[in-house]
Amino acid sequence: MGGRGEPPDGPPEGAFSGAEDEYRSVVFDESFVRAARLQEYSAQERTIDHTPAVRRRRTPHTGLSRQALALLLVIALAFATAIFMGIRTPYRSALAERPVEELRTTVVPLAPQGPVPGAADPQELYAHSRAADFEVGAEGIPWPAHGSTAHFSDSQVVAALTYARDYIVASSLDPAVLAGGSPDAVRSLLDPGQLDQFDQSFAHPAADGRHLPTGWLVRFDPARVRLADPRIRMRGSLRTAETDADTLEVAADPTVVYALRPAGAAADARASLFTVRRELLFRFDRDDLRLHQVQLVSSSVQAGPLSCPGDSAERFRPLLAGQSAQAGGPAATDPYAPDAVPALCGALAPDAEPKP
Repeated sequence: MGGRGEPPDGPPEGAFSGAEDEYRSVVFDESFVRAARLQEYSAQERTIDHTPAVRRRRTPHTGLSRQALALLLVIALAFATAIFMGIRTPYRSALAERPVEELRTTVVPLAPQGPVPGAADPQELYAHSRAADFEVGAEGIPWPAHGSTAHFSDSQVVAALTYARDYIVASSLDPAVLAGGSPDAVRSLLDPGQLDQFDQSFAHPAADGRHLPTGWLVRFDPARVRLADPRIRMRGSLRTAETDADTLEVAADPTVVYALRPAGAAADARASLFTVRRELLFRFDRDDLRLHQVQLVSSSVQAGPLSCPGDSAERFRPLLAGQSAQAGGPAATDPYAPDAVPALCGALAPDAEPKP
């Protein structure tokens, strides 16, 4: 506003007296106000020439900083690259192109030469049989001496022995598998290249040397028999060999002895023993060792007491205490059929049965 002085229209009526002169600087009449020059600072002028009356507070940052986001992006890219390189590695591609050999199997039923021995107490049967010194369960397959080979480390050899042993346990001792239940516990251990053959064997069993469920595992007809003693006896061995720079083989020969009773029979019904000898050949490439899977390429099975005319391809139907083998030899073999596999049957040696 204008400086200190008289109002433009002269002194107002009732002008200040001398005593009131000291208040004239702050008391204005109407004409003084109308003549005043007003000036308002612009926003820019207020910002530049004047200090704000209130200090601005920084808003706290609640998200990730740019550095943290950049670090996460780098980690994600490295992880994705590692996965991509693992999938596309030339070593894996070369192994995947190698064909997986089909399982070739033979099942030979062993017919008793007289009535099957039996006893109310399974332990009595074991004590008077050649399985008296067998261990219970997987303890019957001890760890062999092992070491590295020319192209496989000791840890890889141990892995091959472990996976072969796991397969024997799952296919010989699992109560659900033995009772004719789902074979998934065995299937999950196989190389993916053998899964189609395995599934076909159970969907369409055939005594053709390739599609015998009893060549893959041991299972009984649950309508005929049940386990009389869950403490299954076993004895066997494992041997390893390197066949080439990319392949390990494990040979196994477990003999497993089961105590059985008729399905639905009383607990004190007479039990009998059933013996299964398996000669198995497992093959492992480096992917198998890394992924905990096996290739079962050969399976030779001898089992009894069974009747020769009976069908042992899908499941075993053992002869029980007091029963005798049916008359007749094995099923007929057609020499003109393509890829025909001869039907085989053997006689169960008297020494292989419990002594009274």
